[in-house]
Amino acid sequence: MFAVTIVLVLLLALVASTFVARLLPWKLPLPLLQILIGAGLSEVIGFDIEFEPHLFLLLFIPPLLFLDGWRIPKGALFQNWRPILTMAIGLVVFTVAAMGYFIHWLLPAVPLAVAFALAAILSPTDPVAVGAMTADSPLPSRLMHILEGESLLNDATGLVCFSFAVAAVLTGSFSLAQASLSFVVVAGGGVLTGLGVTWAIGRLNRVLVARAGEEPGIQILISLLIPFAAYLAGEHLHVSGILAAAVAGVAMHYVELSGPALAVTRTQRSAVWDTVQIALNGGIFLLLGAQLPTMIDALPAVAGGIGAASPWHLLGYAGALTLALGALRFTWVWLYHFVASVPARLRGERHVMPHVRLLAIKATAGVRGAITLAGILTLPLALQDSTPFPAREAVILLAMGVIIFSLLIASVGLPLLTRGLKVDLQHAAHEDGEAVARISATEAAMRRIEEIVAEAAAASGGASAYDEAGLQVLDLYRRRLDYGDHGGEDLDSLLALMQAERDLRLQALAAEREQLFRLRRSRSIDCNVLRKLVHEIDLLEISLSDAPGHG
Repeated sequence: MFAVTIVLVLLLALVASTFVARLLPWKLPLPLLQILIGAGLSEVIGFDIEFEPHLFLLLFIPPLLFLDGWRIPKGALFQNWRPILTMAIGLVVFTVAAMGYFIHWLLPAVPLAVAFALAAILSPTDPVAVGAMTADSPLPSRLMHILEGESLLNDATGLVCFSFAVAAVLTGSFSLAQASLSFVVVAGGGVLTGLGVTWAIGRLNRVLVARAGEEPGIQILISLLIPFAAYLAGEHLHVSGILAAAVAGVAMHYVELSGPALAVTRTQRSAVWDTVQIALNGGIFLLLGAQLPTMIDALPAVAGGIGAASPWHLLGYAGALTLALGALRFTWVWLYHFVASVPARLRGERHVMPHVRLLAIKATAGVRGAITLAGILTLPLALQDSTPFPAREAVILLAMGVIIFSLLIASVGLPLLTRGLKVDLQHAAHEDGEAVARISATEAAMRRIEEIVAEAAAASGGASAYDEAGLQVLDLYRRRLDYGDHGGEDLDSLLALMQAERDLRLQALAAEREQLFRLRRSRSIDCNVLRKLVHEIDLLEISLSDAPGHG
């Protein structure tokens, strides 16, 4: 009963935080407000939550990573694979190496292996936090795609480094060759597991739907279970469950291209997943806030344990680590662009380095969040000889402090850095692709209508009810092509047409949707255009299917 009460209170706090954020006279980022509300629940009304990191990882992270992988523009993800992998792997390893020595230098009481463990769990950015912090900041499309792709994939690198650092603390030994091989196995296994789980479930689902029919509620439930299946399968196989869940989301897009769901399924499923995303995002920050009072109460004892003069010194160390992470991130991004420009310079071509402002945005957007919080709390309590794990409480508090400081810096810095920034760099190309897709879908619908009218006339031996209805529906589509009316039709007038016209219209919408999926499979349009236009068609089809008199 207590667990149920906690969930209900958190959901109520989530709803309240959304309204409070909109009603405040000044703009406060929603994640920060939710952290404050979580801390208030814990401190004022004694709402104490025992944090179980393994359960937290299972319940919160797989569905959010799956959804991010599902909705991230696939064309942009694969087009920007080089900078994404450079950030997701190279930057993480660079951060672990540099930050490990920096932490040990800053806090000599923290053993070097423990310092590397802290550096490893601080290295991955969090997709939930990154998305929350950049939601209201206008970023260029390519930069946003790189940040999203990085945060999807760098968790595996950081967690593998973290596990080896912890193993080094427990055993006193470390092998770089073994760690490198393990990373390849864990990351590669996670990718294959995510692909395999999604493919197997998608194939089985198509067979069952073909025989038994499609039930929207069941299809939504299947989509909710896939990320957990991928994560648990990865963990069972001792590979990256987190990466498996993210890759499963990417694969889900391509599974749908081979067997599109019903319009009502897609529409309802989108609403359900939006609700799940809001609930889990808010829950993460509320739970983080609930840990703050305990962390503050423990500051004096922990500070004394590592030789800090006062609790404020420990907070200062957390701030220094946050700034060091930002500086390393800025340096790595600058080095990447500089090295990438060398071939062009050798060929005598002019290559312009990105503006310092864009590099600063990349550095500031490296927000830490749920992965860091859950990972650092999995540190063992004792070594193999039963002695306490060295500096465990200190590194946990430092990690929590870095999460808070990175959120604060991003919430203040990103609006300042992005003010007046030109962001519609890909807007024209996107609009052109959408217009071409609309025209192609319209032409496919007109061909389908003409085929149906001709078949009806042949079957009846002359004029049929479809003749007049076909002329009216064709007229609607011709107006799209002749006058550039690509925005859709008046639903009220469509709902008033005869039964024959509704049937034709549904057939035409099916033809439009088939053409859009065909364009996406041939990579003529990106997944954002596909999602937008198919959603419009789904809404029209649902309205027509529910219209009175539809048989």
